[in-house]
Amino acid sequence: MPATIVQTNTTPLNRVSIDPVTLDIIENALRNARIEMDATLVRTAMSPGIREQGDAFPLIADPEGRMIVGQFGSFIGGFLANFDGTLEDGDMIFLSDPYSVDGAISHSNDWLVLLPVFKDGRLIAYTSMFGHQSDIGGKVVGSMPIKAHSIFEEGVRIPPVKIWKKGEYNEDLIKLVMHQTRKPDWCAADLNALIASCRVAARRVIEMAGRFGDDVYYSATQELLARNHRAMKSLIALAIAEEPVSFEDTICDDGMGFGPYRIKCTMWREGEKVVLDFAGTDPQSSASINFFLNENMFKMFFGIYMIMVFDPQILFNDGFYDLIDVRIPEGSLLKPKFPAALSGRTHALGRIFDILGGLLGQKTPEFLNAAGFSSSPHLFYAGNDTRPGKGNQWFQLFQIGFGGIPGRPMGDGPDGHSLWPGFTNVPNEFLERYFPLMIERYETAPDSGGAGLHRGGNGIHMTYRFLSAGTIAIHDDRWFVPPWGVNGGKPGARARKVLEKADGTQTVVGNKVEDIEVEAGDQLHFITWGGGGWGDPLERDPAFVGKEIVQGLVTSDGARAYGVVADAEGMVDAVATAALRESLRATRGPLPLFDYGPGIEALRSACEAETGLPAPIQPQWPHLQAAE
Repeated sequence: MPATIVQTNTTPLNRVSIDPVTLDIIENALRNARIEMDATLVRTAMSPGIREQGDAFPLIADPEGRMIVGQFGSFIGGFLANFDGTLEDGDMIFLSDPYSVDGAISHSNDWLVLLPVFKDGRLIAYTSMFGHQSDIGGKVVGSMPIKAHSIFEEGVRIPPVKIWKKGEYNEDLIKLVMHQTRKPDWCAADLNALIASCRVAARRVIEMAGRFGDDVYYSATQELLARNHRAMKSLIALAIAEEPVSFEDTICDDGMGFGPYRIKCTMWREGEKVVLDFAGTDPQSSASINFFLNENMFKMFFGIYMIMVFDPQILFNDGFYDLIDVRIPEGSLLKPKFPAALSGRTHALGRIFDILGGLLGQKTPEFLNAAGFSSSPHLFYAGNDTRPGKGNQWFQLFQIGFGGIPGRPMGDGPDGHSLWPGFTNVPNEFLERYFPLMIERYETAPDSGGAGLHRGGNGIHMTYRFLSAGTIAIHDDRWFVPPWGVNGGKPGARARKVLEKADGTQTVVGNKVEDIEVEAGDQLHFITWGGGGWGDPLERDPAFVGKEIVQGLVTSDGARAYGVVADAEGMVDAVATAALRESLRATRGPLPLFDYGPGIEALRSACEAETGLPAPIQPQWPHLQAAE
């Protein structure tokens, strides 16, 4: 049964005419309310992932549950259709189970709060916020087990429940939930931050409706949705052809020795609608790399990508969803069947953006981005702090790292940057103050960005020196299959992780590992992938390449990928450069639209020699093959 909205004022909200100035004021007030949600969260939360990095996502929606401002798109329509209960003034919903909201949150670490906003007895909006919790119990510290085979191994699962009911706080529920986590102080503070953010936005909505009138506020939100619909309709007609185009990319491995896993999407236009069909994507994994991709979430990803590429001034919202038809096969990597594990979904989540770039640019190469969004590198470090004066106190760190952003039509990809624009790095000073470690190195990895007219962003080389014994876990990708280049650009370098013991011996460790024991004095070299390059590298300005040598972004040896001959001080030999470029042009053949590197089988045969790790084994799905 769908949810029942209990209103003491049943007078419907009416559409009225609205002048452009009022619309602009309300639009910017909504933008500011969303920013205030983020500010409230950061000032209230305790975990580094939310407080320092901003791993949380706000939402303000209309009474029908459609997102007006936010980032991930709205889950509210699906929630309302499946929540067998009432929503009343004074209620607030709390949940974390992806299967209960059709993947609107994609793993159980994301705690979500939903507040229906009532004014004078009438529902006028929803506000919501979800954020990644650093620990929710489960079999490993951080609650993201690589080797989980079901969601039951990944920590506490919270179905949609009322954390507030008619203004009364459900304290017993919170006690029960906090009893499951290794960091109840962080989780309690972060949950209160989510609640406070929703309440701040609700106050701002009520203030706007009080200032302009309920009908004017409501009409403004409907016009913002309609404006977005008109804009997206034009963009789809401009950029999407009726002839289908396909693109596929792979997740390197599942942390269990199997890979790569294919994600495939085919796109075409039917009338004014665009169809995105993931037929051909591999079946779900028995490990935790599955990504339960909510269709509305992917519609938002598609809309963000279209808008950022073609018209960045548009305020994106849910108004265009009926123009997009998303088809995801049941039982696939992107729509796994319950109770499939989901905690390692970050690799597929990042790869979706690479695939969107490959799809949308095939017909318009001038708008094509290279690969490099790719993943969201994670490091976990936990144990008891044995340093003098620390009292053997328990600690645990969850940190998100950054790789290289793709080379783009408008310029180089940023070095060491998150795929999410709002994410920031945890300051090294914060890490050293609150955890038993030192940051020995935090710098760009030179030559890791793919060569091109526009260079792919370099990855990051971060070296941690552990000051106390403990265990670490790593979640990363792009160590086996490199980020591809486009329009003649070269692939980016692959990720690499090296554990250096206190005696100087080094061991290459995998990019999806857990329960690795470290001792005081050990160092971890955490090296992320670079973005693919864009355009012909032989067209890049040699003087600019020389400047990048001085800046440590490119080496003198790496400059030869651009056909540039220069010394270690960045002095370019113009004559030798001209000769080298002429030689390279004469021998290289036509420039490919996509440069994937040597191909899967060649990568497999050279894997151990090039990476220090065994090649992943091709996954098999015997039950599906038997059915065929």
